[in-house]
Amino acid sequence: MAKVLIVYFSRTGNTEKMAQYIAEGVRFAGSEVELKKVSKVKSEDDLNGYDAYIFGCPTYHREMTQNFKTFFFLAEKAALAGKAAGAFGSYTHSGDAPKVIADTMEFVLKMKMVNLGSFNALEGKLQKDDAEIVKACQDYGKAVAETV
Repeated sequence: MAKVLIVYFSRTGNTEKMAQYIAEGVRFAGSEVELKKVSKVKSEDDLNGYDAYIFGCPTYHREMTQNFKTFFFLAEKAALAGKAAGAFGSYTHSGDAPKVIADTMEFVLKMKMVNLGSFNALEGKLQKDDAEIVKACQDYGKAVAETV
């Protein structure tokens, strides 16, 4: 059984909801999933032992949050090259963070990104449990889990 780690930051709870829905999709695929707030990842050892990784944070001022930028310096030490990966995040205006996260995972960490159509379905503002967003998140979690 594949093990998937979802690391996320959420200030208002919207990105956390997305993480939970993505985790449901991982479970639908028959894989094991662990969710960790980015503040709980203290060393590269906390990233070891997983087959796939999904990272997410909201967009603030057209960027990912500072704690997520710092997290990536730690993740660089974790030997994640070649691992299946996904990225997501909520936003109110620009929605740039998920794309920056995905690019960092692909080009800096050398991970294998799982693309499930347009990022727009996963970058949406999640103020309520919109059925389309929930399904997109679940489908994305399932797609990442099925690649391992």
